[in-house]
Amino acid sequence: MQVVGTVRVSGSGVARRPPPSRRQCRVSAVVTTTAAPPKVRQRVTHSMAPEKAEVFRSLEGWAATSLLPLLKPVEECWQPTDFLPDSSSDAFEHQVRELRARAAGLPDEYFVVLVGDMITEEALPTYQTMINTLDGVRDETGASACPWAVWTRTWTAEENRHGDILGKYMYLSGRVDMRMVEKTVQYLIGSGMDPGTENNPYLGFVYTSFQERATAVSHGNTARLARAHGDDVLARVCGTIAADEKRHETAYGRIVEQLLRLDTDGAMLAIADMMRKRITMPAHLMHDGRDAGLFDHFAAVAQRLGVYTARDYADIVEFLVKRWKLEALEGGLSGEGRRARDFVCGLAQRMRRAAERAEDRAKKDGQRKVKFSWVFDREVIV
Repeated sequence: MQVVGTVRVSGSGVARRPPPSRRQCRVSAVVTTTAAPPKVRQRVTHSMAPEKAEVFRSLEGWAATSLLPLLKPVEECWQPTDFLPDSSSDAFEHQVRELRARAAGLPDEYFVVLVGDMITEEALPTYQTMINTLDGVRDETGASACPWAVWTRTWTAEENRHGDILGKYMYLSGRVDMRMVEKTVQYLIGSGMDPGTENNPYLGFVYTSFQERATAVSHGNTARLARAHGDDVLARVCGTIAADEKRHETAYGRIVEQLLRLDTDGAMLAIADMMRKRITMPAHLMHDGRDAGLFDHFAAVAQRLGVYTARDYADIVEFLVKRWKLEALEGGLSGEGRRARDFVCGLAQRMRRAAERAEDRAKKDGQRKVKFSWVFDREVIV
């Protein structure tokens, strides 16, 4: 689905610009076609009006008391080794054999979505970099004591465990071609990401609010499928990751709530801006050096298995509308802000109708198979 451009968001300082020449979104699970290597596109940057930085300076005390407590002390955090065979134990080989026996019951299509999720998590350097481009909240020194900077570094440290544990599990399972997986990670980090946030924290925190919930949904569903296929340990792993994502989602959602309180019009316009552009998945520039449509194919499998679907996208939009009480917003909204509110509040229903039409078309088109390098070039239905 092509994005139709964005409108001027005066309250959050987003300037009017023409539609991007080549931006695809994931409303129906498959949404971004990339080349290898991806083309560089001109983007709007630093779109937040300079005076808006004062909003974030005024929130530093709030961030220290309302965001940082959502982070867990390292000594209380789970670590990948808590779920993996103990390499220092004499029982290590036996534990690995048990892991491989459980993994043998998982189909290739499951490993495609698990690998795709793991690769998305492993591109964490890109995500920290993206947050540190946001004006007014970046880590100015690399070790700043500012609450915004502390949050970003510690959030990154917590997220770092996700790709780590999934990668080690898959390495021990013997079910995936780890060299191709590792190459895909390297390609993705080198390619970066373009979420359309324009160095603007209003847009950036709308994006992360959505994305954290989307990853929680995805990992929660991989946990459900792992359990259904008999791998209860992997189910606990994926469920634990999903719980982290939900906690992080709470934090980013709180930030947007505060922006709506302090700058109702600017925040509402920013929400509408991101929803008009659509929320691209962090790994939308994924490729393995062979398959230029790899992200599309991975997303199609996720859609078919029910790991992350067009309906999930619509559900997240609806959830955020309710969480932020957007339907009740009145005071502080300009005419443009009210139009933005009405657009966002009606979006989920329109998306569900589009999803139904897409599902009907997919049924008529029938199934096709694609080879995935991640599973030794075996074919998987997309």
